[in-house]
Amino acid sequence: MIRRSNPRFRKPFLKKKKCRFCQDKAEPNYRKPQVLKIYTSEKGKILPSFITGACSKHQRMLGREIKRARMIALLPFVA
Repeated sequence: MIRRSNPRFRKPFLKKKKCRFCQDKAEPNYRKPQVLKIYTSEKGKILPSFITGACSKHQRMLGREIKRARMIALLPFVA
């Protein structure tokens, strides 16, 4: 029996996002809350790398810097 691919079950093609920090040769910094705010959801959660497009190195740094900014009250814990 030949299986034909059903368009209903096909995975959508997602374009691989580029890491913004690698392209700009920059590092995430807790002193720039306006940049870090892009990488948090409306509820204040840190967005995963498949949504942000950050590489694993910068995603770890991003999480660390967001947590630092929250501790000094530059970013809210909850929106």
